[in-house]
Amino acid sequence: MGMRIGLGFDSHAFKADVPLVIGGLKIDHPEGLAGHSDGDLLLHAITDALLGAVSAGDIGTFFPPTDPKWKGTDSTVFLKTALEEVALAGYKIVNLDCVLIMHRPKIVPIAEKMRERVADLLGIDMKDVSLKGKTPEGLPQDGTAVAHVVVLLESITIPDEHKHLTLHAEAPLDADIDGVVGELVRDTHDISALGRKVPAFDPGDDLT
Repeated sequence: MGMRIGLGFDSHAFKADVPLVIGGLKIDHPEGLAGHSDGDLLLHAITDALLGAVSAGDIGTFFPPTDPKWKGTDSTVFLKTALEEVALAGYKIVNLDCVLIMHRPKIVPIAEKMRERVADLLGIDMKDVSLKGKTPEGLPQDGTAVAHVVVLLESITIPDEHKHLTLHAEAPLDADIDGVVGELVRDTHDISALGRKVPAFDPGDDLT
């Protein structure tokens, strides 16, 4: 069984009069995080970790910050695209380890709720999501939040009925293919508008 590891990183500056969203969770705080989208640095880091694990580029590959249509976008859209890339590559999530670094708000009091939200978005068990809150001791990061994420993937064994379909069908139906992808990500998504762009990777793109 094949295993793959992905590493994700993101950072955003705090900004007044902006809603604070971290891990898909709206947090009551006087400042939010500045960014082209909703500034959800944890989902951005998870997205990049997933895409990196299957060599699919990064967020900027699919959602360039130069494109105004992604302004203020809910970052769950980015995450769904990454999950689709992972499924199409034939992998599933084993677990992920996340670190959030910021002076405030304090992450520990809301860590369990955030883990639950992230697990729900990824379609995995909460026990497979680790989340740690740290303060940047000795570092001048009062106005910045940083996220690090490591994800482990494993290859998927295709069920026998789908192997039979591949071997004996002249051409698999679209419905059959959609069903397989839906099983892999635990939720069927319309990927027609969210698929891989060409070229697949441009290191010059950066969502932040």
